[in-house]
Amino acid sequence: MIDFLLDGAHWTGLEGIPALLLQHLMYTFLALFAAALIAVPLGLYIGHTGRGSVVVAGLANSLRALPTIGLLILLVLVIAPSFSSKLAYLIPSLIVLVLLAIPPILTNTYAGIRSVDPAAVDAARGMGFRSMRILTEVELPCALPLMLSGVRSAVLQIVSTATVAAYISLGGLGRLLIDGKAQSDYAQMAAGAVLVSLLALAFDLAIGFLTVRVVSPGLTRRVRSGKRSAAEDTAVAARPTSVPEPSLI
Repeated sequence: MIDFLLDGAHWTGLEGIPALLLQHLMYTFLALFAAALIAVPLGLYIGHTGRGSVVVAGLANSLRALPTIGLLILLVLVIAPSFSSKLAYLIPSLIVLVLLAIPPILTNTYAGIRSVDPAAVDAARGMGFRSMRILTEVELPCALPLMLSGVRSAVLQIVSTATVAAYISLGGLGRLLIDGKAQSDYAQMAAGAVLVSLLALAFDLAIGFLTVRVVSPGLTRRVRSGKRSAAEDTAVAARPTSVPEPSLI
């Protein structure tokens, strides 16, 4: 495996590791963007209004139970006749990845909104905040840690599952696995597995760093000087004040 990775011939050309990595990243970002575009607004709406909470559990469980390879082949058979280019294989692959990424983003967004302290919401309402402002300035900042955790889980699933794109003649790091298996080249397969693992680890660390940077210090107990956000103001307003006990003398 080390010899395979150190061989310069494997790092150049359209079939080189950098080209396969870029293709893998393209699949990952496209699928994540599409999944977030669907799951985040739906999770915010259901969490804020409380309507359709049963849909979250049912939809998440059903999507998690889908067989990846079977669904991919079925979509190729249905969609491929309508296209003459690589879109015949790219679209089914992205659909499968999006369906895998929706459940963690949707459930964590919903759970994050529902877990916001009701006292903070009541305090914001008492300060004259309208429904949309409560969602964007109070509930959303407080739900951000759970939402980013859902994105983190979705990214890891996409990165690891995007290797199936190579099963239907597309690119990505999965090519090292599929081609290595076809050629009985176990060094190539091991190199592909290691590269996918390192990419997933890099994404995990990046999202963890992003979470530390964007989540309100009031939620993580970090100290930050400067002006407080609306979410922190309402949280402070909702905090019960201590009342001195009456003297017994």
